[in-house]
Amino acid sequence: MEKFIKLMDDSELKVGLVGNPNFKTIMLPIAKESVYGEEGKNLKLWGVDPELGKHFIEGLQDNFQVLYFDYEGHRLKHPNPENLTPENIVKDLLLIADEMNINKFSYYGYSWLALVGLQLAIRTDRLESLIMGGFPPIDGPYKEMMVVTKKTYEQAMNNQNAPFNNEQEHVSPKKVDWDNIQIKIDINQTKQFVTMYNNLMKFDDREIQGHLTIPKLAFAGEKDTIVYGENFGSVTVDIVGILQKNKQELENLGWNVEILKGKSMDHTKAMQPKTVLSLIKPWLIQNS
Repeated sequence: MEKFIKLMDDSELKVGLVGNPNFKTIMLPIAKESVYGEEGKNLKLWGVDPELGKHFIEGLQDNFQVLYFDYEGHRLKHPNPENLTPENIVKDLLLIADEMNINKFSYYGYSWLALVGLQLAIRTDRLESLIMGGFPPIDGPYKEMMVVTKKTYEQAMNNQNAPFNNEQEHVSPKKVDWDNIQIKIDINQTKQFVTMYNNLMKFDDREIQGHLTIPKLAFAGEKDTIVYGENFGSVTVDIVGILQKNKQELENLGWNVEILKGKSMDHTKAMQPKTVLSLIKPWLIQNS
């Protein structure tokens, strides 16, 4: 079943629900639409599965009812520059669950959608379990991401009228000059993330841990460290370093923590279905 649901800002998001209704439900806001042809080939260059959403859904629906949608893709098409706050995102997610007649559910989010899962967990008692990939549950790099996001926004503002060099779209990541890459995107797309991180500047992710009594899993690739150049504020977002440093503390707080091994297991590789499903599916079955 698929339907369009009107969110808090009146934009409409396509949401799907598959699987046995007698099974436990997993919410997947990371379920990107499949892309093919030249665009699909380009994604593969970057190590991205062009059928990422499809493979996640297929990989889980034999054991779970899967509530799926592409929240990031929706927000890139329908930016919410002034109001993409954690509170409003959570309202969107709960509205989606309500519209699809789902009361209790587990949640899996990756990167910024992982931190959204943490915000969801502290605002509702409807979560049965939480999986955060590519973003640590304590000592999260909110300030570093605020710096990167603000710099991206500034560049988008400065490059609004610059001619776009589309050659940079078709090169492999190894050949990209990250320090001098031209950021030319809709300013509202990046402004909404400035709004989101700005609203997280006073958030204390340690203080809320005592409220998280559900099963919870955090993971990252062992190479998930991003060093940003001057253009992006000269900051390092060390996802795996933070997770490793706090592994024992997190486990004492009831988290399962996994570091995905592999020489190329960076932020992108550690979000692909083939890698993630082998970790989260048995964990979800065990914790259902």
